[in-house]
Amino acid sequence: MSKKITESESNYRDLENMSVVELLSNINKEDHLVAPAVNKVIPAINNLLESLVPKMELGGRLFYIGAGTSGRLGILDASECPPTFGVPDDWVIGLIAGGDSAIRKAVEFAEDDYRGAWRDMQKYRPTSIDTVVGIAASGSTPYVVGGLEDARKNGLMTACVCCNPGAPVTRFADFPIEVLVGPEFVSGSTRMKSGTAQKLILNMISTAAMIRLGRVLDNKMVDMQLSNTKLVERGVRMITEKLNLSQDIAKELLLKHGSVRKVLDKRK
Repeated sequence: MSKKITESESNYRDLENMSVVELLSNINKEDHLVAPAVNKVIPAINNLLESLVPKMELGGRLFYIGAGTSGRLGILDASECPPTFGVPDDWVIGLIAGGDSAIRKAVEFAEDDYRGAWRDMQKYRPTSIDTVVGIAASGSTPYVVGGLEDARKNGLMTACVCCNPGAPVTRFADFPIEVLVGPEFVSGSTRMKSGTAQKLILNMISTAAMIRLGRVLDNKMVDMQLSNTKLVERGVRMITEKLNLSQDIAKELLLKHGSVRKVLDKRK
């Protein structure tokens, strides 16, 4: 049986007797341990991306599967890709045990459905060029373990992000990412350090993949969706700086063509 660091006792006792400042300071002290832990697994993340990007270049999709906090983090990262990088809604897909209702409210025992993730994926007709990343702090969530097992059996590439060494989920992951952040401030509350580490890693996976896929120019989100005034203004700034145009002309061109990239391509 793998050692569950995520279930180990907090390094702090009698939390209810701490002042608010003590609570905040100690939580922050623990949070400072997360980034170094993520840094240690950069080689593992790199290995995943070296195989993921070529598959996505062929049209392969990236699936995130998880339960509870892990599932919500996958959905968050997936949902940010279309507005940030201008990609189709079904290129990065987040699935959570219990379905969309579980995003806001826990669905009892949904995470124990071993075949649930693969069943949830069927509406997307998964193929061998798709990739599945299982997200589970414990590394033993049946929904995630079973999803990766079924995905691998059907020829998909698999990866996992977990916070325990040698966890069951790693058995079915071609690219296991084990980020060890230590005990949580509140014992077992993996929405804290473990969740933060998972969020950082998912940011790295999707952002690095999209950059390698050509969805960023220089350091700019030139394919972002113009879904609000702030983003329109950001796009106008990009165009004025790049093409040395007035703001009025830049805005006119942006609204006419629909993205910064299209404006820049027209002006080549």
